[in-house]
Amino acid sequence: MNMKRLSILLLAAVIACGTAFAKDQSVVYIDMQYILKNLPQYEQANEQLTMLSKRWQKEIDAAQQEARVMATNYQTEQIFLSEAMRTQREQEIVKKEQEVLELKRKYFGQDGELYKKREALIKPIQDEIYNAIQDLAIEKRIDVVKDRSADPSLIYMSSKLDVSDQVLRKLGAK
Repeated sequence: MNMKRLSILLLAAVIACGTAFAKDQSVVYIDMQYILKNLPQYEQANEQLTMLSKRWQKEIDAAQQEARVMATNYQTEQIFLSEAMRTQREQEIVKKEQEVLELKRKYFGQDGELYKKREALIKPIQDEIYNAIQDLAIEKRIDVVKDRSADPSLIYMSSKLDVSDQVLRKLGAK
């Protein structure tokens, strides 16, 4: 019985300390999507990535079309070709299809050109945003900054807790 009373007192003390600690923390929110949308350099970087992506996709589409034409021509001419010519044409078609796959990997693969370009263009902007948030948090003595656009459990938030515009001002955006 004495042990049970001690457990209850200990639990009450932990809850009281946790509540006191939570009250001392200052928590604010940002909306990262809103911040990014209002940064011209982010929009320019995205536009540049979109243009590159379209250009590379055109190159891949052209190579795929070339492979399709080669395959169609082969199907049409196959009966007129010698065994050696058929083998050669089949190898050419396979080689062209492998080129298409290689182009896809080169441009859009896990460590492809698009990933590298995105890293080069977007990461400095993200770092700049992070530094602005950190500076703001230090200035305003904020303990926790959460991204409301990435928090699916957030149902309601007072607008006075949103510091997105303050972050944008730190970044020099309108």
